[in-house]
Amino acid sequence: MWTVERLKADLSAPVIGSPMFIASGVELVVAQCRAGIIGTFPALNARQPGDLDRWLGEIRSRLAAFEAETGRKAAPFGVNLIVHDSNTRLAEDLDTIARHEVPLIITSLSAPGEVVRRAHDYGGLVFHDVINMRHARKAAEAGVDGLILVAAGAGGHAGRINPVALVEEARRFFGGALTLAGAITSGRGVVAAEALGCDFAYIGTLFLASEEAQVAERHKQLVVESTAANIVYSPMFSGTHGNYLEGSIAAAGIDPAEAARAEARRMDFGDGHPKPKAWRDIYGAGHGVGNIAKIEPAGTQIARIVAERRETLARLAAAALPQEGLVRA
Repeated sequence: MWTVERLKADLSAPVIGSPMFIASGVELVVAQCRAGIIGTFPALNARQPGDLDRWLGEIRSRLAAFEAETGRKAAPFGVNLIVHDSNTRLAEDLDTIARHEVPLIITSLSAPGEVVRRAHDYGGLVFHDVINMRHARKAAEAGVDGLILVAAGAGGHAGRINPVALVEEARRFFGGALTLAGAITSGRGVVAAEALGCDFAYIGTLFLASEEAQVAERHKQLVVESTAANIVYSPMFSGTHGNYLEGSIAAAGIDPAEAARAEARRMDFGDGHPKPKAWRDIYGAGHGVGNIAKIEPAGTQIARIVAERRETLARLAAAALPQEGLVRA
């Protein structure tokens, strides 16, 4: 049976690689788990019937081979499910996930009551994405094991609330695991999430610039070239507010300023205008892009996060020690 403590036991840093539409697949998840963080992917990234079953089998097989070859434990992995009537594959995918006894299910959108029941039946955990306290309370009532607090600055469908406020407010009523998402790209950011009382940091945008990410090369290059000032928060492309790369919006022939002013609905581009698609043509990314300098293997990115976290914790511990000769009141 999985617990939060068991989920964290073999990690090199308390980090979950967020499940990114299109970007996250077998290669990225395996690389993340080998490097000691929880790798995840959206079930819908496995596009064809039977692909999800095959992906889960391959992930398990490759991680088992890694453990046999190195004598080291791989980190657990997880799958993201869209819990909404629009997801016609939900029941089938949940059956597949339960059959493989996936350690962590990350749910999005509607309250995940049935997913929680199925996961707990086989001993799995369920964490739910939220951007505000209304969603957080509904998820808590459904019995989730953790909340993923998607704060201002996160890539993709992000909220507007400051991360400090979001964590503090959630902790007032929720006793389960907390995960913080929003512009975390370094070990220093991971320590900041821990200092707020979170169990995990959620990292996505950094891994868009990994060699293993299944996104267009131009998407990766734009992540490297951009800063937080190049992120546009708009509902134009999916009907829900999200953070996107300005360069991809302009490349689609749309004024980024117009996208930023759009109302909370999808914009009608009119007849004859090719409608760009979110994620495929309009690239998602978060405010953390300004801290990403190059495309690298995910293992290299994670090793740097682990080292930065260790150095930051050591520096803070040293700063907390009383100075020699200092008399305390």
